Amino acid sequence: MFNRILGVLKLDSNTFEEIEHDENATTQAVIIVAVIALISALGSGIGSSIGGGGFIGNFISTLIWGIVGWLLWSVVTYFVGTALFKGQATVGEMLRVIGFAYAPQFISIIPCIGWIIGLIWTLAAGFVAVRQGLDLDNMKAFFTIVIGFIVVAIGYALIGIVLGGIGSLFG
Repeated sequence: MFNRILGVLKLDSNTFEEIEHDENATTQAVIIVAVIALISALGSGIGSSIGGGGFIGNFISTLIWGIVGWLLWSVVTYFVGTALFKGQATVGEMLRVIGFAYAPQFISIIPCIGWIIGLIWTLAAGFVAVRQGLDLDNMKAFFTIVIGFIVVAIGYALIGIVLGGIGSLFG
């Protein structure tokens, strides 16, 4: 698993191909996403409490969104890539390669700038993951990511609205 993470950090296409075809790598992808979600949740909770907000609420919502975001990104990318661009993959393959693409977000633990570096690196890894996972050319992979990002962003906004509404009912 460690060697695969290093390959992902190097944006190595062969590593993503290996992950794509190894069904046992699904558990590893889940572990990576869970650890990244936990790190992000801790950072979000601490940041919120420093700013006068609530630790628990931000921790839980960030933790849940870390997992849901991965599932949503993987499934949306699968459907966009296969339906619009005739990519070849299974949902499981997309869960694996995109789960591993989350690995660069470990750097988000660095205060102030870590999250932006981690985000950019994750997007680059996500591009390679989508390209290799769906067997697409660069342009089709790019548009798959853009369309997928828009759908995930809308999903994130809707979840935020719903959770905010629920929170105001009980707050």
